[in-house]
Amino acid sequence: QVQLVESGGGLGQPGGSLRLSCAASLRVFLNNAMGWFRRAPGKEREFIAAISWSGESVWYTDSVKGRFTISRDNAKRTGYLQMNNLRPEETAVYYCGRRDGEGWRGLYENFGQGTQVTVST
Repeated sequence: QVQLVESGGGLGQPGGSLRLSCAASLRVFLNNAMGWFRRAPGKEREFIAAISWSGESVWYTDSVKGRFTISRDNAKRTGYLQMNNLRPEETAVYYCGRRDGEGWRGLYENFGQGTQVTVST
């Protein structure tokens, strides 16, 4: 069974920071790329960051470049999304996803249940 579990969401201040985590089972994590997505109310799911299995290759959508950092700890089977300088419009449910392959480019087929991030004063 594919298992991804996100955590770390909550209430963040505009301009503040949150760090999301994504814990995965060994079968899900091993040799697979990982990505982060978000779905804001009334909007489509948005692909925002990705990292290859080795961690050497990363990608960000333009709106988060310079503010968000994706990383992974393969020994802990956990991925992370450090989010700095948060904006109110980034209020959304954030999901991690897994791609069946080492590179980050391609289809992501498995997702966690998501963690709510609310950016507000």
